Amino acid sequence: MNLNQRASGVLLHITSLPGPHGIGDLGPSALHFVDWLESAGQRVWQLLPTTPIGPGDSPYQSVSAFAGSPLMVALEPLVEAGWLPQPQPPQFHAHQVNFGQVVPWRMQQLRAAAAGFFTKATEAQRQQYAAWAQSQASWLDDYSLFMALESAHGGKCWWDWAPELRSRKKAALTKARKEHADEIAFWCFVQWQFDVQLAAVKAYANAKGIAIMGDLPIFIAHHSADCWAAPEFYYLDEAFQPTVVAGVPPDAMSADGQRWGNPLYRWDRMAKDGFAWWTARVRRALAQADVFRIDHFRGFAGYYEIPASCPTAQEGQWVPGPGKALFDAIAKELGPLPIVAEDLGLITPDVIDLRDGCGFPGMKILQFGFGAEGDHEFLPHNYARETIVYTGTHDNDTVKGWWNAARPREREYAASYLACGAHDVHWAMIRAAANSVSNLAVFPLQDILGLDSAHRMNTPGTLGGNWGWRFTWDMVGAEPGRVLGLISAASGRGPFSLLKLPA
Repeated sequence: MNLNQRASGVLLHITSLPGPHGIGDLGPSALHFVDWLESAGQRVWQLLPTTPIGPGDSPYQSVSAFAGSPLMVALEPLVEAGWLPQPQPPQFHAHQVNFGQVVPWRMQQLRAAAAGFFTKATEAQRQQYAAWAQSQASWLDDYSLFMALESAHGGKCWWDWAPELRSRKKAALTKARKEHADEIAFWCFVQWQFDVQLAAVKAYANAKGIAIMGDLPIFIAHHSADCWAAPEFYYLDEAFQPTVVAGVPPDAMSADGQRWGNPLYRWDRMAKDGFAWWTARVRRALAQADVFRIDHFRGFAGYYEIPASCPTAQEGQWVPGPGKALFDAIAKELGPLPIVAEDLGLITPDVIDLRDGCGFPGMKILQFGFGAEGDHEFLPHNYARETIVYTGTHDNDTVKGWWNAARPREREYAASYLACGAHDVHWAMIRAAANSVSNLAVFPLQDILGLDSAHRMNTPGTLGGNWGWRFTWDMVGAEPGRVLGLISAASGRGPFSLLKLPA
């Protein structure tokens, strides 16, 4: 995707798609959504991380930086292949994911499908699976063994496993691969199907002129195959516990700051092999998406280091990150990098220098523009072309929710700037973003549908009730896509033919 192209798109996570199996996946609804995007003149579908979920059902605390979420593997293709009997799902909630109900049921279906594949697959299918597994061995071997060992240890974290496995003794790992061969094969099968299905969705979208934008979290989870496989790359003590962790300091929004708890990278050690792990990670991201956003980009310039003993983020210090050397090393191997820098939060000159030095566009959030005066950087008349404007992101309230909760001064300023009221603020913000000079404008589906706070995706710093939002097609109807198409066409972001102007 050319990030200098004038275009617009929609932010919607795979799990938010409709479907009968409790959570959105890479099945027929994903293709139908691509059709809807095309009809509305959109050229980008932005996703959230497609990695497995972790604590709090968040994809930003995943057991792997490389694996795909098993919950996104659609069941329909497995039925069509003859590996899975037609599922009989329980009564799932159509508008909210009940992870406690969905996860065990979906995993049961995937285990049945894997058993069907290993007993019924044709020779050609087995060869396709084997070739794929060999091509992904650099991460798949550790991930699949990690998942098998997690199961064998009753779900315990890897630092509580048997000492010889925790420390990755070669003989112990060889023995474990033999003992858990069937479980390893299951996890490999699931990842194979994830890759096959995501590739099919991406190919379908690309054929219609729609690019897929992925999302790459900067940090990895402590309990992850990545940390277990290479603990030397993280600040860990002799018991494999972090000595320092990631987060952000206190600010006006949070007196305690945010203590994310992720282990921090030993950038000095990663640099010694030319940042090979990061290059592999970006290579994987580019195989799955046409462009991707890097979360918390400022952490590459400088990151906030919190002592692991501190229960909040009140104690900590800023430490220099790897800087441009990291991205130069990756680009040397992979070529030009289609990366969007999530440059929100406390942005200092070194972050701006890194972003601009790498040639990455940054982000503008329109909701943030009304708290000061007309020179605010998030107001559309102050944008530069090399930016991506959002009405909001997955971490923000919806536009309607923002309006309802805004201070009177902000609401009045927005009403004056956007010439709108409570009934049409979502369209007014979408129109302002679309009419800006930013090369790309992205709108969460919730804003296109004019939904309130009950439909937001995530509230940072909270556990429970996040990541579960879903829509149904009866919520959409014909009008939102029609209006979005008109706005995109009129602002030079979509096909001009959508305007249907008289001759």
